[in-house]
Amino acid sequence: MGYRIDRYEDKLVYHITGSRKASNFFWAIILFLGSLGLFLVGISSYLGMDVFFLSEEISDYFPFIPDCIYLLFIPQGVTMAFYGSGGLGISFYFGGILFWNVGGGYDIFDKTTKKVSFWRWGFPGKNRKSVFEIPMDEIQSIRIITTVKEEGIFTRILTYESLVYMETIEQGFIPLTRSEDDLLPPIIAQKAGELSSFLGVPLLY
Repeated sequence: MGYRIDRYEDKLVYHITGSRKASNFFWAIILFLGSLGLFLVGISSYLGMDVFFLSEEISDYFPFIPDCIYLLFIPQGVTMAFYGSGGLGISFYFGGILFWNVGGGYDIFDKTTKKVSFWRWGFPGKNRKSVFEIPMDEIQSIRIITTVKEEGIFTRILTYESLVYMETIEQGFIPLTRSEDDLLPPIIAQKAGELSSFLGVPLLY
């Protein structure tokens, strides 16, 4: 689920997960470990060291691994060091996105202020927090819009994707759910119905 909900008498707060998803953490770790391995292999070849410093002990359990493994620094070692350092840079950037939860934030529907506020976090700096507000009297409806996508290379597969939108006078249709949230249809219907009831506007399909 892409968010959690805090419900109050006059307020609904949807917590948007942003980049902090289990799959992103998994791939960030895999990228870091793989890049670190390539970088260490490149450094080992530059220093003239055995690629696996325990290769003799490893070969006792795995006979197909030679006692010593050396790589020439040029071209194999320098290539691995280059790709390893590049991968580490990308993994650190990816880690920063996860640490600062870029794209995460809140959707706040507040009857007290009669406003809908969209809060989102970015990278550190003066624009770290972005806020977009819409007066509630501009909201015309909550809509569930379903689109059909055609996928598949050898076979034609049709997939259906439903998203919740808020229809406003000035801003048009504003998405309240995202494709990457991977929400099930009952959850989408529940959110749309809850917002429609809370805001006192029609729910349209």
